[in-house]
Amino acid sequence: MTLAPPPAFITDAERLERLTRLRAAMETAGVTGLLLGSTDNLRYFTGLVWHGSERLLGALVTAQDLVYIVPGFEESKVETLQRLPGRTALWQEEESPAALVARLLGGQGLLAIDDAMPLFFYHALASVLSPERLVNAGPLMRPLRRIKSQAEIDILHYAMGLTLEVHKRAHAILTPGIRASDVVRFIDEQHRALAGHASTFCIVSFGQATALPHGAEGEQVLEKGDVILVDTGTRIDGYHSDLTRTYVLDGPDADFAAHFAIERAAQQAVFDAARLGAPMQALDAAARAVLAEKGLGPDYRLPGLPHRAGHGIGLEIHEEPYVVRGNETLLEPGMCFSNEPMIVFPGRYGIRLEDHIYMTEAGPAWFTPPQESPIEPFA
Repeated sequence: MTLAPPPAFITDAERLERLTRLRAAMETAGVTGLLLGSTDNLRYFTGLVWHGSERLLGALVTAQDLVYIVPGFEESKVETLQRLPGRTALWQEEESPAALVARLLGGQGLLAIDDAMPLFFYHALASVLSPERLVNAGPLMRPLRRIKSQAEIDILHYAMGLTLEVHKRAHAILTPGIRASDVVRFIDEQHRALAGHASTFCIVSFGQATALPHGAEGEQVLEKGDVILVDTGTRIDGYHSDLTRTYVLDGPDADFAAHFAIERAAQQAVFDAARLGAPMQALDAAARAVLAEKGLGPDYRLPGLPHRAGHGIGLEIHEEPYVVRGNETLLEPGMCFSNEPMIVFPGRYGIRLEDHIYMTEAGPAWFTPPQESPIEPFA
């Protein structure tokens, strides 16, 4: 298969628009500054990609300024990295980066802290700023990230299609006697070849291990008649793909065929419930209603659905909005989330079909076509 050319990546112009919306949210909340850590939030708003450590490297956003907080010895590297223009404030090894942030913020005003930063950064900031001046930046950032732009949706669409092709190639090599670790290695090779990026994760389960939502420890060998579950993804311009297929290689027995049909019906029920203005919890409820009608569950009881029916996706593989009971967030255009109401039959097998939905002005749309057959997952 020849994949379509990748879409345009996120531009600095789009990141500047994000900062404008963030500053508007800060003004409404009465926040003077917002500190981004070495998190996906830093990438989202500035384009700077940095792996976190015990040293603070991030950015302070104020109404008029963008200041990168950088360890002195990392300055030369940061200068080589893509990021929005901004000034740089350095701190040396014997100095407190929290004290530097406090000086930049000034003697008054609230500081919102990136909710993905480690707790020890909060304590360091609380020691130089009164705790009353520290607030959670999550409520300011998450609503912005929850609604994807067309550029983000285009990247996610490409990433999902690429991983679907990797699934197809993995399916083609499966035969009794193959080891799960060999399949994982093959999938990683294919992601590297097609995406230029390794698998961000890969679960390959056979037989009873498919009943474990996140897979089993140790090696597995595929035996004739085993149920096969493959769940994997990669990243394109930082945006995640995440797809699961469950199938058998030969004709399924009557039980598996019937259970597969229930799983597919539950997945379709989530899609059908995804109406603009509907609360996210209604989608989870729709899946559970299908299962309950077939005598599965209820609630989180097994055999049945042991976890939420889906999660948002973007720069984080699990992010808002979550398809879960109690989430009253209303569906809006631009929201993107997984649809994966897994059914677990303890000691036998599990069936998870995972595709993703993006919300348009007209309602829900699939990133990838759902699996319709227990033996032909890509027909």
